[in-house]
Amino acid sequence: MKVEIFHASKFGNGAKVAEELRRLMEARGHQANVHHIDDSKPKEPPQADLYIFGSPTRFGGPIGSMKRFAKKVALPAGTRYAVFATHGDAVADKKTGKMPSEEELCVQRKTIPRLDEIFAEKGLVKVADKIFLISPEEMKGHLRDGWQARAEEFTASILR
Repeated sequence: MKVEIFHASKFGNGAKVAEELRRLMEARGHQANVHHIDDSKPKEPPQADLYIFGSPTRFGGPIGSMKRFAKKVALPAGTRYAVFATHGDAVADKKTGKMPSEEELCVQRKTIPRLDEIFAEKGLVKVADKIFLISPEEMKGHLRDGWQARAEEFTASILR
């Protein structure tokens, strides 16, 4: 299978995930290529059996450059895709000290649903998604421990 991976990494976390996905796909005998969206032409994507899109999250949704890329990407209806997002990990409310519930986190984390809406309008077929958490302690953050295991899970769910 040929896989094309597009990411919009701003601080390097999405690029790390994309490269790990490439490594995992190749280890399973598939051909995979990684592209930053800034270096890609959405109207002329390489031919592939599967496309993976990854976006950082800003204000709860995908960054603007990824939304624009997703809207412009020229893929025929029925094309298979997967999507991943890097989200800040949960932090306690500053006033109450209470951690958000899983339901509250889902309301805040709209990157994957917003990209899914764009791709659904194009008639693309989703095969998997995964969130990769970033430590909230610093502005640029780093991937939380266990991210490689999440990449393994994501790869396995894509290849089912």
